[in-house]
Amino acid sequence: TLYTVEQFPTVEAGFTAAALRNLIFKAQPRQATVGVIPGNGLIESGAIVRVGRKVLINRAKFLAWVQQ
Repeated sequence: TLYTVEQFPTVEAGFTAAALRNLIFKAQPRQATVGVIPGNGLIESGAIVRVGRKVLINRAKFLAWVQQ
């Protein structure tokens, strides 16, 4: 089941929309002054689906990623 960032906290109360946005931002590798900071593995797990500008979260894969 896919949820938007705003819908996901209604299903999983342990996550706020702001916390999800932070995890999604940190999912991709990014450049910093100390070098490249690797992503958190959220994209590789398949939990994030992008359709144009819309970001959807696959609930089952997201929870499996959290439990890793």
